This record gives sequence, C-alpha cells and structure tokens, in this order.
Amino acid sequence: MKPSTRFVSIYLLLGALALYLHLHADVQIPANKPFSEFPRTVAEWQMTSQSEFSAGVLRVLKAADYFSRQYTDTAGNRVSLYLGYYSGGKDSGGIHSPKHCLPGSGWFELWTKRGMLDLPAGRLRVVRAVYQKGGQKELYLYWFQVREKTLSDEYSLKLAEITNSLFSRRRDSAFVRISVPFDTDQAKAIQVAERFARAFYPSIQEFLPH
Repeated sequence: MKPSTRFVSIYLLLGALALYLHLHADVQIPANKPFSEFPRTVAEWQMTSQSEFSAGVLRVLKAADYFSRQYTDTAGNRVSLYLGYYSGGKDSGGIHSPKHCLPGSGWFELWTKRGMLDLPAGRLRVVRAVYQKGGQKELYLYWFQVREKTLSDEYSLKLAEITNSLFSRRRDSAFVRISVPFDTDQAKAIQVAERFARAFYPSIQEFLPH
C-alpha cells in the first residue's frame, strides 16, 4: 500500500470514529418496576425499616432508583439491603464502589475476597468483605450487575459498561449490597448474608432489565 493511500485510509478511519462518537448516545433504560414496589416480605424475612438519603447524597449518587432497607428473619438476624440502579442516560451517575465509599465513611477494611455464590438458578460472582468502625464490625456481600452479568471487580464493571455501550447503546448497571453486623461470629454473618442473597435474588432480578 502506498504511503498516500495508507494516510487516506487512516484519515477516513479516524473520521468515521469521530463521527460515531459524536452521534453515539446511550439509551436510557428504566428499571422493570419502581423500587418502591420491592417486596417487604420474602420467605422468613420481613422489612423492619427503610432509610432515605439526603438531597445532597442523591445529587452525588445520581441513581435512577434506589432503596436502603433493613430486614429481620424469624430468628432475629438483621440484614441491610441496598439496591442502586443507574439507567445509563445522560444525567445518570455511576456506581460508587464500597472500596472507596466505606473508608471515606470511617470504615476500615479487615479483609476482602472475590468468589462465587451458588444459587438454585446458577452462580453469582460476588465480593465478601469485613469492615470495622470503632467497635462495630460488618460483613458485606455485594456485586455489580450489567444486564444479566454479575461482576465482582471494578475493572470488569467498566469493561462491561463500555462493551454494552458500543454494541447496544446501553450503559445501565446496578449495585447490590448486603450487610450483616456481628461481634465475633464471622462465619455466622457470612452464612446469614448468603442465605439472604439466595432468598432475595429472584426478586432483585424481577426489577433489573436484562
């Protein structure tokens, strides 16, 4: 190929890429249902309270929909569930990783492990982590979700968002975080969080678009 022809080819390719980026716009994808309709009772779990974020927090969060709830089972185990959904529109924010948010709120990371969680319908990629703040300890079980994919690290999340945007014009994503307070019995906290996730996963999927 002659140098002049190569130059023209590169110029046309860069021009086409610039035009695509100029015209490309991600489509805003609403959740399947308003999060206000999320079940208050699932199996032996009953919602006991719900937290509302301040206007300032919501301006930073920029979630299309969210909820932060506390559930208790018949044995008295307490679990917090946060679900945040980002529609991918021009005013949509992005997921704030617990690895940044929790230390910023005064929580100290004791350990973090990525792994799998077995469900009747398949397996989830999840993060299990323990954080401490003063005398409080909290077990966290969380994952990111892009359409039907569950992800356990921030790099995979960004790659999935970019790929989804390029091929489907979608950047919608969700963040699911389950937390269990505990004093000394870490193994029990993990077991409670995993049992909660298995009970609630089908309901969560009903609200998130695929």
